[in-house]
Amino acid sequence: MKNYASIRLASQILRKTFLLMAAAALLLTCAWPAAGQKDKKKTKDTPPSDSSNTLIPLSDEQLIDYTLSEALGAWQVGDIDKLHKDYGDDIVIVSSSWGPPVIGWANYLPIYQQQKAHMQQVRLDRTNTFIKVSGTVGWACYQWDFGAVVDGQQVGWQGQTTVVLEKRNNHWVIVHNHTSLVQGVTTAPTNTPPSPPQQPAKPGAP
Repeated sequence: MKNYASIRLASQILRKTFLLMAAAALLLTCAWPAAGQKDKKKTKDTPPSDSSNTLIPLSDEQLIDYTLSEALGAWQVGDIDKLHKDYGDDIVIVSSSWGPPVIGWANYLPIYQQQKAHMQQVRLDRTNTFIKVSGTVGWACYQWDFGAVVDGQQVGWQGQTTVVLEKRNNHWVIVHNHTSLVQGVTTAPTNTPPSPPQQPAKPGAP
């Protein structure tokens, strides 16, 4: 009888232990999804971190340099939208060739497109850049070295450019561009060059 009672008691203990383990497992199963939902809600309600707050703000001189770089890149690849973004609608362009100033983006665009159609493998490097800012007006001057294939012929020119920029809607735009070709250092054909460098150049260039 004692053995039977011992076996019965052990069986009851094992059964209770099994029920406790099953109950614990059931509680954990129910708790995990609830915890996951809570985390999801917390993640959803947490505002995204603003990475711009961690960036060092650029000075106006650096912003101008970036604008010039962006304009140069757009000019070289023919990205008209990006070029227009950095050129004011009232842009005044004085080219290195003998001719009147080109006034306004609408007048400059067809000239640029005609020039670009004749050029391939364009390279334009900028050196000795100086940038000055006074309020919402800035200006920059630099030297440039240009190379390209124009109508199937390799050409190269050097010169200097001065640009005037204006800060509009917190964005610097080019409103005046004056390019001068240095005589005696060109490898261009005798015909009039297509006045390549209408904008400068690479961020961080000297």
